Amino acid sequence: MPGMGYRSVATRSEDFRQVTGWLDAIPEESKMKTIRNSILCLGALLVMGPMLRAQDLSKYRNFSLGTSVAAVLRYTEQNSTDVNVTQPGPSLLQEVTWWTPSIRGSSLRPDSVERILFSFRNGELYKMSVTYDQSSTEGLTSADMVKSISVKYGPPTSVSPESDSTASDRYDAKERVIASWEDSQNSFNLVRSTFTDRFGLVIYSKRANAEAELAIAQAEKQEKQDGPKREAERQKKQIDDLDVARQKNQKSFRP
Repeated sequence: MPGMGYRSVATRSEDFRQVTGWLDAIPEESKMKTIRNSILCLGALLVMGPMLRAQDLSKYRNFSLGTSVAAVLRYTEQNSTDVNVTQPGPSLLQEVTWWTPSIRGSSLRPDSVERILFSFRNGELYKMSVTYDQSSTEGLTSADMVKSISVKYGPPTSVSPESDSTASDRYDAKERVIASWEDSQNSFNLVRSTFTDRFGLVIYSKRANAEAELAIAQAEKQEKQDGPKREAERQKKQIDDLDVARQKNQKSFRP
């Protein structure tokens, strides 16, 4: 059968010549477009790769932004009396603090999280403030924490220098931002307390958090405007109550 083998090789050579001939027939401009498109596709894959691996920034463990108060209470095994109303009115703001269970008869916790403060606006979870147990993060550096979080959430969008105090402008001055993971809707931040040096997380919906901060600012402004009037009403009530008590005691007092 050597003849068949020789014809097979010849056939393959002819096929190769046909392919290379077809490639040679392609105009140079089309070749350049094909190369450019290939490079663009490769670049897109390199850019999108980390994004595809990154996790949903609206989720932390078993909790998700947008969850109802009732669902959080159910999971944390708490009830409505554990809900703190921080601002009543049309833009209702509420908070629930959940302390993770400790080992019975000990202050030690099997979880690295000590507590989570859940913030709600009109019944929906818009922010989670996580405080890590100090013994669980003892000795860990900021770089260690960023590396650990990046395993699940991908590389951070930004990392702030330790000494950069301006990075805390978005939060309370008690915390400084170490690193941030962000998308168009949510912000996931590694923070560190300036008082206790503890690590924590602040995770929030950008839209809902902005609305909540606006509602708080408006309430504070209204409080300042109504302050003098309310103080005057309080003093008047105090004087009126004192006068009523005086008149009563004038009739009943016996020296």
